[in-house]
Amino acid sequence: MENGVINLLFAGVGGQGVLLAGELTARTAIDSGFDAKKSEVHGVAQRGGSVVSHVRFGKKVYSPLCWCGKVDIFLAFEKLEALRWGYYVKKGGKILVNNQKIQPAQFLEKPVSYPENILTFLTNKGYDVYSVDCIEKARELGNVRVFNVILLGFASKFLSMKEDSWIRTLKMNFSEKLYKINEKAFLLGREIYEKRKIKRG
Repeated sequence: MENGVINLLFAGVGGQGVLLAGELTARTAIDSGFDAKKSEVHGVAQRGGSVVSHVRFGKKVYSPLCWCGKVDIFLAFEKLEALRWGYYVKKGGKILVNNQKIQPAQFLEKPVSYPENILTFLTNKGYDVYSVDCIEKARELGNVRVFNVILLGFASKFLSMKEDSWIRTLKMNFSEKLYKINEKAFLLGREIYEKRKIKRG
């Protein structure tokens, strides 16, 4: 946090719901009485390229963009994206990683190995890294597409917005048909955090 502003970065590949997670966070911050601004880059999303969203909230926010080395919390929806964008995070900042590997298209064209030990590398760089198996948890809920909301629920435990503000945002942004499964996913993410906290404590 700098000048009372929280800096959040969301990154993944096209189709992972990265922009939705950023949008839900910004709207929840506004619902909670904060000023919030959001910026996104998704021009290559349809080709499976990186998708990035910046969200900043606080008493007063002047710019939607996070500076390199200033991000407080980074939600990485894929492991390689955690490595690609990790330099945006401040030392001691949190990187929350969906434990999933998606082979980039360029890796298919050339014989390049997917980087190993990404989480260890980031931890050794001084970041506070959390790995969450969101895909498997979403599969257990019966809808693998809500894995992004599970990671968002996990991240919400590090933020000051209350649970009821998040739930209101979910209700406003999902149809009645989709709301319930996304609410379950969000609450499951928060539950995973609580269980992790007990283990760490």
